[in-house]
Amino acid sequence: MSDHTSETPRPADAPEPSEPSGQAGTPEQPALSKALPPEPGGTVPEPPKVPGYAQRGGHRQPADPWRQSSPQASALSTLRPAAPAAIPGATLCCVIVTAILSGLLLGDGLGLNALIVAVPATLGAFFAARTTGRRLRPWTAFWAVGGLALLAVPALRDAGWPVFLAVVSAVALGSLALHGSRSWLGVFLGSLGLFSAIADGLAWGGRGVRARMSGSRGRLGGVLRSAAVAVVLLIVFGALFASADAAFADVLGSLMPDVSVSGSPWRFLLFLTGLVGALAAAYAAAAPVHWDGLTVRRGKPRGRLEWALPLVVLNLLFAVFIAVQLTVLLGGYDKVMAETDLSYSAYARQGFWQLLWATLLTLLVIALALRWAPRGRGSDRTLVRTVLGVLCLLTLIVVASALRRMDLYVDAYGLTRLRISVAAVELWLGVVLVLIMAAGVFGARLLPRAVAASAAVGVLAFGLASPDGLIAEQNVQRYRDNQSIDIDYLRGLSADAVPALDTLPEPLRSCTLRDIERSLRSDDAPWYATSWGEARARDILRKRSPEDAAQSCARSSRTGVGGSSRDGDESDPYDPY
Repeated sequence: MSDHTSETPRPADAPEPSEPSGQAGTPEQPALSKALPPEPGGTVPEPPKVPGYAQRGGHRQPADPWRQSSPQASALSTLRPAAPAAIPGATLCCVIVTAILSGLLLGDGLGLNALIVAVPATLGAFFAARTTGRRLRPWTAFWAVGGLALLAVPALRDAGWPVFLAVVSAVALGSLALHGSRSWLGVFLGSLGLFSAIADGLAWGGRGVRARMSGSRGRLGGVLRSAAVAVVLLIVFGALFASADAAFADVLGSLMPDVSVSGSPWRFLLFLTGLVGALAAAYAAAAPVHWDGLTVRRGKPRGRLEWALPLVVLNLLFAVFIAVQLTVLLGGYDKVMAETDLSYSAYARQGFWQLLWATLLTLLVIALALRWAPRGRGSDRTLVRTVLGVLCLLTLIVVASALRRMDLYVDAYGLTRLRISVAAVELWLGVVLVLIMAAGVFGARLLPRAVAASAAVGVLAFGLASPDGLIAEQNVQRYRDNQSIDIDYLRGLSADAVPALDTLPEPLRSCTLRDIERSLRSDDAPWYATSWGEARARDILRKRSPEDAAQSCARSSRTGVGGSSRDGDESDPYDPY
């Protein structure tokens, strides 16, 4: 503990401390013994034992035990830095703005408001980090910009499922930007580390508010009075201008959030959520937890034969499977279906799920193999790279085979949300395999962050591609190619599908868009909670009146036109929606 305690400066005219002579103790003890009178026997009495911090400073306390690194210290205490100084004023203002915007804007749904709320929270974390001397590093900037880019998905797309993935990924990237982890365990825990700073952030913000209120009561009162006067002026003159000009009233009404008394509890909860989240982000930026300090001990290296034999056998199995797949591609699926007595949909669907699980299990095998890989000599590293490189390459071919099966199944029966989702996951697993192969050549130092970055880029691309729009386009194209179309399924898509569904001939168009149009007509969300996809769908549907669409769809139901046609396989598990 004394290693963390700084020495008290010695006055210029003070004598040099004498060295201890054969006694244990501090240099100050001999000087103290000289000042004591000798006993009658000529011996000097032993000086009293005084703690070191009292000898050097008189009133100085020992160092904060939270920062000591002793064997008895808990693992978390060695990861957490010391508590930061008082919260900066700029950070506190950004936190308050974030909380107010959360309460006013987020209660009407997600759209551009998610990005609007995230901007002051990001600025508050930046000011807090700059106060503690943290520098903006390239990976930190990448995580921060990526998180903000993911929040553009709610502003562009109306579908809820890609928006949910984008928001969750944005929070994870923001947490990574605050903690800056590098290892596998650090990247995983760092993406969740924002939640560990909630309690400390609240206490930190409370201390800062109390310190500022106690030190500047008069100035705080002046600020509150000025704000109250500004609000009164805005209300009075805004009401006058709105009553004088109808166009200005419309603009003002569209810009101002609709705050109702009935929704006050929900908005207050959103206010607290924004306050807690912004404080946690600022505290994590000022005092990030060093999750990289938690390491997983590598397994005991195995012998070459013990380690390589199971993997070589697995590589041979993969090679045989790929050879059969090439035979299928050359001979045609009709021959295989005749020999296996499987239907077209059963062969494509069942094979895809098996190959998806094979890809996931291969990644697990690679992780365990690296844990117990031989690593004594250069030849061992060459063996590891060769065996695992071949396994990754063969697994990539399996991924291509799985995607090919999904493509055949979609061509036959159309695209759905689950089909496009699992195909996207399989494609991302292929990217992970390519990154693992690159790490075997160039080194694995950047591999954890590269895998996390590929996942974030995949979620962003998935949201920007508008999956509901792709589903509608593919099914409409199949209908144009004299295939069947499932009207009942397409009715459940979001407003992102309207541009493609609007190209259908009547009465299919009216029957497909009826539910979407009814949902858009009943939704009166303000501009900040309306996505671009929803606004575009409103413009398209505004060209035709609801009465015409209802009459057209009613005529089709009486004549039997426009009914749904499903895959023909009632046990199809691909379509749970």
